[in-house]
Amino acid sequence: MNQEEKKGIIYAASSYVVWGFLPLYWKWLDHVGSYEILAHRIIWSFIFMVGFLAVTKSFKKIRETLTYLAEDKKRIAVLVSASALITVNWLLYIYAVNSDHIVQTSLGYYINPLVSVLLGIVFLKESLKKLEVFSLFLALAGVLVMTISYGHIPWLALGLALSFGVYGLLKKIVKLESSVGLMLETFIMLPFAFIFVIGLTAEQQSSFLQADVPTTILMIGSGAATAIPLLWFAMGTQRIPLNLIGFLQYIAPSLMLLIGVFLYHEPFTVTDQLGFAFIWSALILFTFSKMKKPHARNRFKEKEQQVQA
Repeated sequence: MNQEEKKGIIYAASSYVVWGFLPLYWKWLDHVGSYEILAHRIIWSFIFMVGFLAVTKSFKKIRETLTYLAEDKKRIAVLVSASALITVNWLLYIYAVNSDHIVQTSLGYYINPLVSVLLGIVFLKESLKKLEVFSLFLALAGVLVMTISYGHIPWLALGLALSFGVYGLLKKIVKLESSVGLMLETFIMLPFAFIFVIGLTAEQQSSFLQADVPTTILMIGSGAATAIPLLWFAMGTQRIPLNLIGFLQYIAPSLMLLIGVFLYHEPFTVTDQLGFAFIWSALILFTFSKMKKPHARNRFKEKEQQVQA
């Protein structure tokens, strides 16, 4: 494992730890509407990233990135799609947490690695050993058990998994400098966020500056709470394989699950435990398989170069 891969693992793992504890942050804002939180999350994330670029004197990277995007219009389409997907993911996440579905949120991010691995196979031509394929079937069995437990398809969980899984793939296809990429993603959605906030303020239904001071501070802080882990995630995805990114993400849902069950006392039945046991077993098998195949990442790089060519 080279130095860049080690950095990638550290960045990715750190982002997942922060995301794991993020439900606590949104719970403090559960008296504010999900759409208003989302709008401010976009606005303050953009402002945070502009400030970050200014402090790091990286504005020249914006011109370089725009030139890179202009060379191929498909890259612009991918960036717009990534921006839309992460916005949908943010909304689903906020809604799920503040409607007492943290456990289902956890399930969504347990499913996400499965989605990431499948996307890696289809679009990046990654290959899996038999043990790794078996681990995917185990994870799928866990999802089916959870579906039976809920009595209906867990749309929130699936929406979170698919939106973030495809977002990760798009970040892999179009390699943008992480800080500029995140700034552009929030910039694309900025007009919609501003229009919504202005309309809400005009109707005197906004919580920003009209509620208590802690609420306003938390809404402003949502920019840093959002941008920092996403920045780390972007830096991680550019350094390590998509399937490894996917399975590192088990850090976040594990923390979410503990918070949902033990802190907010959400239901976690025996059937739920069985479903999660399948998924945890899949993680163990996949990790064990990867430990037996240290050269897998080298093959990944070769295939990725072929795709880019």
